[in-house]
Amino acid sequence: MLIPEEKIREKVKELGKRISHDYVNKNLLLIGILKGSVIFLSDLAREITVPLQLDFMAVTSYGASTHSSGVVRILKDLESDINGRDVLVVEDIIDTGLTLSYLKEYLNSKNPASLKICAFLDKPSRRKINIVPDYNGYEIPDEFVVGYGLDYNEKFRNLAYVGVVSPTEIGK
Repeated sequence: MLIPEEKIREKVKELGKRISHDYVNKNLLLIGILKGSVIFLSDLAREITVPLQLDFMAVTSYGASTHSSGVVRILKDLESDINGRDVLVVEDIIDTGLTLSYLKEYLNSKNPASLKICAFLDKPSRRKINIVPDYNGYEIPDEFVVGYGLDYNEKFRNLAYVGVVSPTEIGK
């Protein structure tokens, strides 16, 4: 176990408070990146005290692998017009930064009033592109993690904690 459930709850509450403070009198749109961010996004949205709307995107650069291919594909685009909106992208994890860099460029082309990133987990040691989240839950070591929305081959998302998957387990 890397991050227990109680620590997750504390961090989400803290992030919700900071975001609420920063977005007073703003037109906040949370964009959850499917599927990994769903659990974090749900908990975070309940901790945010300012009015907000939700939308979702689905992107992939992993497939069934544990390593990013670097090729980003949009599987589901936004339903909302973000022109003039204060957009907060909610991600489960930032790894190489390639997917998020692509998303930032794509979303900025739609003229939001502001665009910020909230990541539950951050692995800066794996970064290939310099990208830093505006709101960050935990910085973690270069381990393959699952739980709290993160998966391995669509399994383990429902764990209430974040755990490390050993290389021997990945082979099973």
